[in-house]
Amino acid sequence: MNIHTDERIVLTLDAGGTNFVFSAIQKGKAITREITKNAHPNDLEKCIATMKEGFAELITLLDQKPAAISFAFPGPADYPNGIIGDLNNLPAFRGGVPLKPILEEEFGLPVYINNDGDLYAYGEALGGILPEINTELESAGSPKRYNNLVGLTLGTGFGGGLVRNGDLFIGDNSTAAEVWLFSNRYGTNVNAEDLVSTRSVQRVYAELALLDYPNELMPKDIYNIAVGKTEGNKEAALAAYRETGRALGDTVANLFTFIDGIIVIGGGITGARDLYMPAVMEELASHYHPSNTDQLPRLVQRIFNLDNHQDSEAFYKDYSKEIPVPGTHKKVTYDPMPRLAIATSRIGASQAIALGAYAFALNQ
Repeated sequence: MNIHTDERIVLTLDAGGTNFVFSAIQKGKAITREITKNAHPNDLEKCIATMKEGFAELITLLDQKPAAISFAFPGPADYPNGIIGDLNNLPAFRGGVPLKPILEEEFGLPVYINNDGDLYAYGEALGGILPEINTELESAGSPKRYNNLVGLTLGTGFGGGLVRNGDLFIGDNSTAAEVWLFSNRYGTNVNAEDLVSTRSVQRVYAELALLDYPNELMPKDIYNIAVGKTEGNKEAALAAYRETGRALGDTVANLFTFIDGIIVIGGGITGARDLYMPAVMEELASHYHPSNTDQLPRLVQRIFNLDNHQDSEAFYKDYSKEIPVPGTHKKVTYDPMPRLAIATSRIGASQAIALGAYAFALNQ
C-alpha cells in the first residue's frame, strides 16, 4: 500500500473538546477545505448531529464517493467496535456511545476510530520518519532497515503509539502504548505525563522563579525567556526544559529497551527541542551502578539524535563487515553496532495523525 498514490478518498475528523474540524484526504493529502463546527461537548444529540452535518458537507465537495470515514477520538474507548466511553472534554459521551455504528448507519461507509497517539505513530511509520530513515539508509548503501516505531506526542498531554512491522499495535483493550501512565524515576509519586508535558515546564519554572503556579505563562513564553528573547528568570527557564528533558529521557530509555525501534516525537513542545534534547541524550547515555559491577550502560543500543547533523551522518553510515565462517572459505556480513535513532517529526503531529487515519482505513 502506497498512501501517496492511492486514489481512494477518506473522510477525517480532528475531534477537539471545543471544535470539530473535518477534511477529506486522497493520495495522502487534504483535497478539500477544512470545515469547522462547534463540538457541543455537553449535548450528545447536538454533538452527533454536528458530526453528521460535517461529513455530509464534505461529501458535497467531492466528485467521487469516499471509501471510508476514519478519525482520531479521545479515549477511553473500545476503538475496534467504535464505542466511546467516559470523556473529560466531551462529557456528553458518558456512559458509552456506539459512535461507529451510528455513523455507518448514516453514511453507508465503513467507519474507523482510533486514539490520536496511535494514529500519529501509524502516520509516521507509513508516511513520515520511518520511510525517510529507510530511504536514507538505502541511499547511503547501508543494508540496515527499521520496521518498528514508537510515536510520542509532547504537549498538553503525553501520548504514544506503537507500530510493529507495519501494523498498528493497540492491545487487547485498545490501551497499548499509554505512555502517560508510565512511572518515572525523577518523580516516583506521579505519572510520567506530570513530568513530561506543558505543565512540567510551567511548574518547574514557577517553582524556581518563585512564582505562583498555575499562572498564565505557556511553554513558548518560558522558551523565549530561556533564549533571551523576553525578560524573566533565564536560569529557571533553562532548568524547566532540562528537567522535562531528563524525565522524557527516562521514558524514552525504557521504550528503547522494550521495543528496540525508532522513536519520533511530535507535538507543541517540540519547538523547544534545542533545550530539552541534550538532557534526553544525556539520560540515554547514562549508566547503572549494580552491585556486581562498577557500571553498566543503560542501553544495549547506541542512540543517535537525527536532529543533530553529526549524529545523523554517523547513524546512516554502513558499519557492516565480512567475517569468515570457520572451517570454510565462506564469509558472512555482520553489523557489530546495534543502533537506534530518535528524531523530531518532520511532518508535524497533525499531518501525521491525518495520514495515520487515512492509512488505517485503506489498510482495513
